[in-house]
Amino acid sequence: MSGLVRSVWHEPRPPDPPRRVWRDWALVVVLVPLAVLEGVLRPDLPWRVFSVVVTAGLTPALLWRRTRPLEALAACFVVTTLVPVALDGATLDMYSLAYLLILPYALLRWGSGREIVIGLAVMLAGAGLSVLVEHAALADAIGPFAVVLSTTTLGWAFRYRARARARELDQVKLLEREQLARELHDTVAHHVSAMAIRAQAGLATAASRPDAATDALRVIEAEAARALDEMRAMVRVLRRDEPADLTPGRQIADLEGLAAPGGPDHPSVGIEISGDLGGISPSVEAAVYRIAQEAVTNALRHARHATRVAVHVAGDGPSVCLRVSDDGDGGSARPPGPAGHGVGYGIVGMAERADLLGGTCVAGPDPGRGWTVTAVLPRNGVAT
Repeated sequence: MSGLVRSVWHEPRPPDPPRRVWRDWALVVVLVPLAVLEGVLRPDLPWRVFSVVVTAGLTPALLWRRTRPLEALAACFVVTTLVPVALDGATLDMYSLAYLLILPYALLRWGSGREIVIGLAVMLAGAGLSVLVEHAALADAIGPFAVVLSTTTLGWAFRYRARARARELDQVKLLEREQLARELHDTVAHHVSAMAIRAQAGLATAASRPDAATDALRVIEAEAARALDEMRAMVRVLRRDEPADLTPGRQIADLEGLAAPGGPDHPSVGIEISGDLGGISPSVEAAVYRIAQEAVTNALRHARHATRVAVHVAGDGPSVCLRVSDDGDGGSARPPGPAGHGVGYGIVGMAERADLLGGTCVAGPDPGRGWTVTAVLPRNGVAT
């Protein structure tokens, strides 16, 4: 039991709480007029002006419910508990005070274990003091206690769900890093083997053909440069928090395999490859293929009433440009999918692959209808 208590007490805060956004300010702006309106429309409200001032004055505490959940909860509950004690006969019977239920939820969702224990103690002490001061029956206190318990349970459930999801993502990243480590070994081993063979050939022919030895050195230099580039790219992947798929072997020419004729239940997939695509790094070719594959898969799953999916790859000077677009309905309202529409992990993965190689990848709805994924990658795959 003591071990459980210590583990709860030392529980850290969940990482990366959401930043304060305009919706938080809008909530406060809406609650203040509601409190004033309730004070005007309820002639039976005791201590009318005082109740409205306290209710409206505590609403800014909601702005700190994620970053300082204990302080926000303690301030509100201490004030609402001590008012009836300090002013004999005063009661805060405002329906608008229901917004205080957000604070116990926020405490369990975003607070540390120490803050949760202290906050629950503050709430229990406040509830007990309110029962004693107002001489309320035990049965009357069960209802509010059940409501507060429900909000705290909901906060803990979301906290547990987020933690479980984070563990699952960590496991996926660990497995992918293991795979990438194997790829690093295979890629570097291939280039080193080529250098060793060329070095042996250069040594064998150095006496009779000096020019052959010079050619061998040039090949060794090129292979070493490619090996170093591949190693740097893989090491950058292993250091990233988000996984990226740079599986070698796939080439831009393999995109032809994604082409498909249209049918009554699915759009056609057209592939167009143009420009100068020579001298492109294998990692860049693999990244172009993976991004296109993911974007096409996503369009086939989520592009409602689409008739076509167009994939265009072009060699443009020092860069390779990829564009995947469809003509489906409701681009901005499509559900988030595993391949990238909305807030799915696919957009993160595609952007990570492009960023790793010093490029960019953006995805979003087109004006009117359709969805487009655009990626621009440098030919040599050297990250910035």
